[in-house]
Amino acid sequence: MASKSINLTISIFVLASATLCFSRSSNGGSLSPQFYARSCPQAHQIVHSVVSRVVSREPRMAASLLRLHFHDCFVQGCDASLLLDSGNGIVSEKGAVPNNNSTRGFDVLDEIKSALERACPQTVSCADIIALAARDCTVLAGGPSWDVQLGRRDSRNASFSGANNNIPAPNNTYQTILSTYTRVGLDVVDLVALSGSHTIGNARCTSFRQRLYNQTGNGLQDFTMDQTYVARLRTGCPRSGGDQNLFVMDSITPARFDNNYFKNILSARAMLNSDEVLATQNKVSLGLVRKYAASNEAFFQQFAKSIVKMGNISPLTGSRGEIRRNCRAVNA
Repeated sequence: MASKSINLTISIFVLASATLCFSRSSNGGSLSPQFYARSCPQAHQIVHSVVSRVVSREPRMAASLLRLHFHDCFVQGCDASLLLDSGNGIVSEKGAVPNNNSTRGFDVLDEIKSALERACPQTVSCADIIALAARDCTVLAGGPSWDVQLGRRDSRNASFSGANNNIPAPNNTYQTILSTYTRVGLDVVDLVALSGSHTIGNARCTSFRQRLYNQTGNGLQDFTMDQTYVARLRTGCPRSGGDQNLFVMDSITPARFDNNYFKNILSARAMLNSDEVLATQNKVSLGLVRKYAASNEAFFQQFAKSIVKMGNISPLTGSRGEIRRNCRAVNA
């Protein structure tokens, strides 16, 4: 009996491992953590080396690199379309409202790409670099690790309109945000867990000013926020001006990837409206906020699962797309 039980346990583990290590994209290609094992075995180390050095020098960059993964995947899929500059018929996504004055770290990805091109010319895609950098910076900030599915190829075009319409905004309603997630195959569990990435990084005054002064259009501040917190934010985010002033989204452990984000929501200290609605507009999401606030381990486990799932949004594989030599431009 014991032997049968052990064999069953081993079988379940092998099946689960196979599922994690091999995922199929929507176009029939496949992604695998071992994709570069032969073609560029040093790829992981090269990415980690650059990310580690940059984050050590500027901890804020961890949140910036993680944000790039989100903002890329929600538009055309995880295809590095976000990295393309304007030119030759391409209108860059970088100038879209959700990205302008928000996304940064492109120079870090350029540095990684240059190092990889020296080691393994035209082998590692920019899309995979984004995914690897997102994992490494999360770990460096104290967050969970995960096996990054690899084998994505790079898009030959960008979608300025997609960047404007498909990336969740800080003032969106709960239903609008959830619809944005479900449209790309994610669910409410993914929404709440991935929103936890706001445990690191900053938000601009313009992203939450309406909550301090005129949330409903009647000239009153948002009384769902803790008023001591409101007063503190108002000192650096006036009624007018200071649009680009930055504020840490988690004032408890601003550079540490942990579950304080969820504790802040329950304490009415969520900076963004899109964070607060997770606890005020839906019972299921509120239950998840409470679960992750109570257990850092539960948050980490689900975040790792959800970001792997997000990384599988419409990847280009096989002969689709290309491996760019320069992440900012399509190949000649």
